Amino acid sequence: MANIKLFAMGNPLLDMQVRDGEALLEKYGVKANDAILAEEKHMPLYEEIVQKYQVTYVAGGASQNAARGAAYVLPAGSVAFTGCVGDDQLAEQLRAANKREGLQEAYLVKPGEKTGACAVIITGHNRSLVTTLRVAEKFERSHLTSPAVAPLIESAQMYYVEGFFLTHGTESVLYLSKQAAEAGKTFMLNLSAPFIPQFFQVQLQQVIPYCDFILGNESEAEAWAEATGQPDKKNYAAVARAIALLPKANPSRPRTVIITQGPRSTVVVSSADPEQPKVFPVNPLKDEEIVDTNGAGDAFAGGFLGANVSGKTLDEAILVGHKMGAMCVGQVGPQFKWPKVNVL
Repeated sequence: MANIKLFAMGNPLLDMQVRDGEALLEKYGVKANDAILAEEKHMPLYEEIVQKYQVTYVAGGASQNAARGAAYVLPAGSVAFTGCVGDDQLAEQLRAANKREGLQEAYLVKPGEKTGACAVIITGHNRSLVTTLRVAEKFERSHLTSPAVAPLIESAQMYYVEGFFLTHGTESVLYLSKQAAEAGKTFMLNLSAPFIPQFFQVQLQQVIPYCDFILGNESEAEAWAEATGQPDKKNYAAVARAIALLPKANPSRPRTVIITQGPRSTVVVSSADPEQPKVFPVNPLKDEEIVDTNGAGDAFAGGFLGANVSGKTLDEAILVGHKMGAMCVGQVGPQFKWPKVNVL
C-alpha cells in the first residue's frame, strides 16, 4: 500500500455508450460534443438506449478514467482512486476494469444505493455525455481520513481531481488540495466540462489557490473566458495565462495550465514564464483509425500524470499524454491497448 504515488478522486460512473445517436441528441436537446448532468427531462434516456440501441458498457467517470490511464503507464499498485458507489452490479463492473489496469480502488460504498451512470452518445467523432450521478454525489469528506484511505493520501506524491466533483464535493476537494499544498506535493485539477467554469466559478476560485496543474480543453477554456469576462475567448494562451496567474497558496512552485484541443495543438502556460506559451503539436489520426473520442481527454490526463509521477519533464509528460489520448481514440470508450504498450 505504501507505494501509492498518485491519488485520484472523482465520480465513479459506468458508461453506457451508443453509436449513431443523432436522433437522441435531437430528442433530448443535447449538443453533439458536450458533458452535462441529467435533468428530469433526460431521465427516460437511460431506458431508451437499452431498449433501442446496442449499448456498450465500459468503466467511466473522468477522474477514474485518468487514474486507470496513469495506472496503465506505471507499475501495478502505484495509483489509488476514491469515489462513492452502491453495492450493485455497476460497481462490480468498475472494480473489474480497475483491477485489469492495476488501479487500486478505495470506494466509499453505500449499501442499497445505485452507482452512477453516464449515457455516452457517439455521433461521428463527437461524444455527448449525459450523467446521472446517483450515489456518486453522496461522497463524504470523512472517508478521506478513514483508516482505509488516509494512508493512501499520505503515501501519494501527486493528487488529481475532476472538476465534476465540485458540483457536490468541494469540501473534500479543498481538504485534499490543502493537504497537498501544505506537504509541498503536487495537486492537479481538470476543468472537466464547460458547465463547471460556467456555473461553478465560486467553487473553482476556492480550490484554484491550491492547484499546481490545471487541465482543460478548448471548450472549457472558452467557457472560462466567458464566465470571467475575458475579451478573446479563442485566444487559449491568454486564457491559460489568466488562470496560471491567479493567486497561489504555495508560491514555491509555479502553476501550469494545459489546454488541449483534440487533434490540434496543446497549449501550455506556466506562471513562471507567463508570456511564453508553449505549443505542442498533435499527430492527428486518420479517420479510419478513430473508433470513438469518449475518454480521450481523460487518457491524455492519465498519460500526463503517469509520466509526471515517473519523473519525466513537463515536455515529455505532454507527449506521453498525446500518445495515450491517441491510443484511447483507437479503442471503444475510455480503454487502452492490450497487451500493454510502453508509452514512457
